[in-house]
Amino acid sequence: MTTSDQILIVDDDPALRYMLRGVLEMADYHVFEAESRSSALAILLIEKKIKVVILDLGLPPHAHDITEGIATLTDIQAEILPVKVIVLTGQDQEAAALAAIREGAFDFLAKPASVASIQSAVKRAILFLQKEKELNDQGITRIAVNAQIGDGLKGLRMDAEERLVRQILKET
Repeated sequence: MTTSDQILIVDDDPALRYMLRGVLEMADYHVFEAESRSSALAILLIEKKIKVVILDLGLPPHAHDITEGIATLTDIQAEILPVKVIVLTGQDQEAAALAAIREGAFDFLAKPASVASIQSAVKRAILFLQKEKELNDQGITRIAVNAQIGDGLKGLRMDAEERLVRQILKET
C-alpha cells in the first residue's frame, strides 16, 4: 500500500461515511465520498486513480432495497473501470450477496462490519488489482462474462463479444 491508494465510499449515511473515512485515512488511504449512484460515477470518471469502491446497496432513491446499489455496480462494470468493488450493506444478505456477485463485486461484507474486516478486504482488493495490472502488462486481459445457462453458447458469445469490444474501445 502506498499513500496514493485511493478509495471511494458510496453510502447515503453521512455518519457511516465519516467513520469509514477516518478509519481508512488513518491507514494512509486517500478517501473520496459519494452519497448516490450519480455522484459516485461522476467521481470515478474524474478520479482515475481510485482503486477500491466500498459500496452500500441501499442508495437513494431506493434506500430500502438493493436496486440502486446494484445499478451502481452494473454501471461501474459497464464502464470497465479498473476498480474493485467491495459491497458493504445491511440489506437482505443472501439476495444482496447473490446479486452483487452476479454483477461483478469483488467482496461482500454485511453491516456492521469490523474495522479489521474492512481493512483486510481493501488490502485484498488492491492486491488483486495490482496482479491483474501485471497480467495486463503481459498482454493478458481478464474478461468476466455473465450468461444464463439456458441461453446456451449464443448468450455467452454475445456477452463476451460485447465486453471484449468495450475493452478494446476503452484501450484505444
